[in-house]
Amino acid sequence: MSKPACILLSQDDNVAVTTVAIEAGHVLPGGAAASAKIDPGHKVAVRAIHKGEPVVKYAQAIGRATTDIAAGDHVHSHNLAFDEDRLSVSGLTAPEAATAADKGRTFMGYRRADGRAATRNYIGIIASVNCSTTVCRAIADAANCTILPHYEGIDGFVPIVHDQGCGMSSTGDGMRTLHRTIAGYTRHVNFGGVLMVGLGCEVNQLTLYGQSGAGASKRHFNIQDAGGSRRAVENALSILKEIAAEVGTMRREPISVSEIIVGLQCGGSDGLSGITANPALGVAVDILAGAGGTAILSETSEIYGAEHLLRSRAVNEDVAVKLDGLISWWEAYVAQHGASLDNNPSPGNKKGGLTTILEKSLGAVAKGGRSPLTAVYNYAERVTEHGLVFMDTPGYDPVSATGQVAGGANVIAFTTGRGSCFGSRPVPSIKLTSNTALYKSMEEDMDIDCGVIATGDASVSGLGRDIFDLIIETASGKKTKSELFGYGDNEFVPWHLGATL
Repeated sequence: MSKPACILLSQDDNVAVTTVAIEAGHVLPGGAAASAKIDPGHKVAVRAIHKGEPVVKYAQAIGRATTDIAAGDHVHSHNLAFDEDRLSVSGLTAPEAATAADKGRTFMGYRRADGRAATRNYIGIIASVNCSTTVCRAIADAANCTILPHYEGIDGFVPIVHDQGCGMSSTGDGMRTLHRTIAGYTRHVNFGGVLMVGLGCEVNQLTLYGQSGAGASKRHFNIQDAGGSRRAVENALSILKEIAAEVGTMRREPISVSEIIVGLQCGGSDGLSGITANPALGVAVDILAGAGGTAILSETSEIYGAEHLLRSRAVNEDVAVKLDGLISWWEAYVAQHGASLDNNPSPGNKKGGLTTILEKSLGAVAKGGRSPLTAVYNYAERVTEHGLVFMDTPGYDPVSATGQVAGGANVIAFTTGRGSCFGSRPVPSIKLTSNTALYKSMEEDMDIDCGVIATGDASVSGLGRDIFDLIIETASGKKTKSELFGYGDNEFVPWHLGATL
C-alpha cells in the first residue's frame, strides 16, 4: 500500500492532515506546496482560506480563520480560532454491517444468578467515605495475600476508594451523584461479591445501599462498630472468606456478544485520533451494535461542536431533546465558573495537532461509529438499552469511565494519541494508539496500533474488525496491558458536584 504523507478526509475540506513530518515544498493534495515544515497530526491548507472563513475538516467547520491563510500554510492556534459554526448534516455513511456470523459470536463470560453477564470475577471492598479508604486498602491487600491464593476462579480483591462521602449535604446533586455511582459499583456484574466499609458517622451512610446485591452476598459494616481499624480488617477477612467460597466456584461459559457493554473513552488525543483510532473503534462499535451489543459514548464536554451529528442519528425526538438538554446544561455550567467549552483541548492535544474543541469533538464522536443513537443517560445511570447510547460525563477520563462502569460497562476501549495510561477495575481497559510512534515507544501499555491506518498498512474497516475481535477476547479473559501492569485501583473517581461543607 502507498504511505501518504497527508490525508484529505473529505473533498469538502480545505485542510489536509499530515501523517508524518513534511518539509517546505512538499506537494499537497490538490497541488499546492507546503510553505514550511509541519509536524505529524497537524493541519495544512490545501487552498487559500480568507480571514473569517470556516476552516473545514471532516466536512465540518472546526473554527474560523483569524487571518488570511495561503494554500500550503500550517493551520493551527496562530491562525484558527473557535467559533459556534455547525455545518449541515448530509450524506452520512451507513454503519458497518454486522454479518450473520458476527451476530452468532459468543464470548466466555460468567453468568450471574440474576442472569447478567460478567467479563471478570472480582470481589469489591468499597468505601462509603474517605475516612474508610485506608482500611479498605488494608483489607484488599490482606485478602489478596491470604485468601486469593486458594481460589483460581477469583480475579482479585479490589479496593474502591474515593475522597467524598462526608463534608457534603445529604441532599442535592452532589449526594445523588455519589450515591448513584457507588450503588452502580455495588451491583456491578464483574463483582461476584461486595463488602462495603464505612466509618459510622459520615453523611453517606451504609444503610442507603441495602443488604442484597448481585451474584454472591453484599455485606457491610462500620469501623466504629468493629472496634477500630485493625479489628475492622480482621472482621472483613472473616466475611470475605465466606464470600470467596461462593464466588470462587464460578466458571466461564459461552455467552452471546449481545451482552457485552463497552465504555468508549479517549484521552491525550492528537491530530490523528479522529483519523485512525477513533473511526476504527467506531467500526467495532457498529459491528457490536449490529450484533445486539451496547456501546456507551460519553464525555459531553468533548462532543460539543459535534452534537448535531449525534442528534441526527437519534432514534426519536425524545432522545434528541435529552441530548440538547445536556449541551445547554454544560454551556451554563462552564459559564458559571468563568470558563468556555473551547478551553477543553489540553496543551498535549494542541501539540499533537488539535486546535479547537470543534475539531477535537468531531474526531471524538467517531468512536461511536455511525449506528443510531438509542438512548441518553445521566451520569452513572444504569444502561438498559442496546446499541449506541450516550451518557453525560465530563471529559476527564477517570471521572467519565467511572460513570460508564457504574452504568454497567463490562469492557472499556480507550484511544490515545499522546500516551494515556489507564485501568478501571473491575473492568478491563483496552488501549488503542492513534499513531505508530506512540505504540513503539509505549508498547508495554498499548494493546493495538491504529497508526497503521495513517501509513496505509491497514484500512479503518479492517482494523475495526480486529478491535471487535480483541473486545471479545478481552471479555473472555485475555488480560490487557493495563491489567498486566496492575492499573485500576486508583481510577475510581466519582464526579464531584455540589458544595464542600
